[in-house]
Amino acid sequence: MSEKTYLVVGLGNIGAEYATTRHNIGFIILDAWAQASNISFTPDRYGDIALIKDKGRKFYLLKPSTYMNLSGNAVRYWIQKLDIDIQSTIIICDDVNLPFETIRMRKAGSDGGHNGLKNICDLLETSSYPRIRVGVGHDYEQGRQIEYVLGSFSEEECKVIPEIAKKIIEGVRTWAFVGAEKAMTSLNVKPKKDTNI
Repeated sequence: MSEKTYLVVGLGNIGAEYATTRHNIGFIILDAWAQASNISFTPDRYGDIALIKDKGRKFYLLKPSTYMNLSGNAVRYWIQKLDIDIQSTIIICDDVNLPFETIRMRKAGSDGGHNGLKNICDLLETSSYPRIRVGVGHDYEQGRQIEYVLGSFSEEECKVIPEIAKKIIEGVRTWAFVGAEKAMTSLNVKPKKDTNI
């Protein structure tokens, strides 16, 4: 029996200046997964790629090098290269419409104003793919959204991110091993109000 293959895409922008920004939460989560699995990313076409083998499953972690607004180029290329179904692909990205710490998984949906998701939808010609949106909050004045998402997480927020990453990683594994419904049940819950953020 062949191993089931999945593509897990974390959205973000390449470059040290973007590494700790809200827009890069997808990269941050994949980095946490790779580190926990003691593997490294390798530069490849359209992005950095890493492979995690887990109980008969193969997870290809992809951090696109196309910059956020052209993420669809990387996603389309790797779906074709790995010869996998779009339903075996999941996208992780930031969402300013959700409070910090809130996570939302959906099996399909609109881009919600997110340029990375919009480009993926445009190039794949469908919005029917799983995605996990990670709330980064919306504490910004009107017209300053770009500055906000390209700003860094606060020191207090950074303390919480490892737990957020851990929860999302487990959610992706649940999606692969058990199914989307179970994963959504575990991820789509309101965060506990026990932080000082």
